[in-house]
Amino acid sequence: MHELALPLLIGLIIVALAFDFLNGLHDAANAIATVVATRLLKPVHAVAFAAFFNFAAYFVTILFPSLHKVAETIGKGLIDKDLVTPGVVFGALVGAMFWNVVTWLKGIPSSSSHALVGGMIGAGVTHAGVTGIQWGGLNKTLLAIVLSPTLGMILAMLVMLVTSWLFRRATASRAERSFRVLHLISSGAYSLSHGLNDAQKTMGIITVLLYSTGYLQGKFEVPHWVAISCYVAIALGTMTGGWKIIETMGSRITKLSQHQGFSASFAGSIILFGASWLGIPVSTTHTITGAVIGAGTAKRASAVRWGVASNVVVAWVITLPASAAVGALFYALTLLF
Repeated sequence: MHELALPLLIGLIIVALAFDFLNGLHDAANAIATVVATRLLKPVHAVAFAAFFNFAAYFVTILFPSLHKVAETIGKGLIDKDLVTPGVVFGALVGAMFWNVVTWLKGIPSSSSHALVGGMIGAGVTHAGVTGIQWGGLNKTLLAIVLSPTLGMILAMLVMLVTSWLFRRATASRAERSFRVLHLISSGAYSLSHGLNDAQKTMGIITVLLYSTGYLQGKFEVPHWVAISCYVAIALGTMTGGWKIIETMGSRITKLSQHQGFSASFAGSIILFGASWLGIPVSTTHTITGAVIGAGTAKRASAVRWGVASNVVVAWVITLPASAAVGALFYALTLLF
């Protein structure tokens, strides 16, 4: 157990919630890009819509507690929870926040999740060496980097194919009306799954902080006040919005119809709900980007701006090492004080 004065503990929790807020702001594009790009909802209405469902995810976890496995993976599945110190938590959070701010300013839809994972690994390894790494949790997270966009793309293409066949006899106007309703429903489901998976990452960080400082006794589980605080923070961040990233996600990669928007958000929500059930801190950014590309490709491959998509992939590749390096640096700075 590592002693930490209560004011410093509160300060670190505030930093964690600031990351959660920034996560919502940075990833607002994931939840609302398709409805904004297709003009299904006005931007202001879209962020309020997404924020509502981000917070509503809390009530889903009350009904299905097993969906809180992601918090356990972040809290004790990356670095041995008995080796985590307040300095490690500080380094992880600052590393993740630094990368989020850089990519947000550049309008690059990188992964807040993998920025946090990178920060945690960088700070944790600097503190305890590679022996502190929990390879089971890290390996499934790394595997998800490849699988989440790939599965999102494939599933979105399948949804496009199946729904095109189902509506083959419908008139254009009837199909458009139907897909507008379906798109709105699937967007709500995606926002719900986004809040569910992403808010838990901060819950895991706060919970392991409480555990390492002795403020959490007994079983390693997320206190209810931590869960509510994290869902509120990410919802408020989503309401603030990240407009540059929304433009990239919603229109620069490919132009979307209501049909494509529904297919992308529906496919993305299935992937995220599945990941939460398995306890995998998957990237919501990677997932919806793959789904958007899949929906665009299903129409025709030339509809996707592959140059923009490749730039996004480059950002994905460097997210983990960049945030790990910053996390290690800021952990090292804590040793000077």
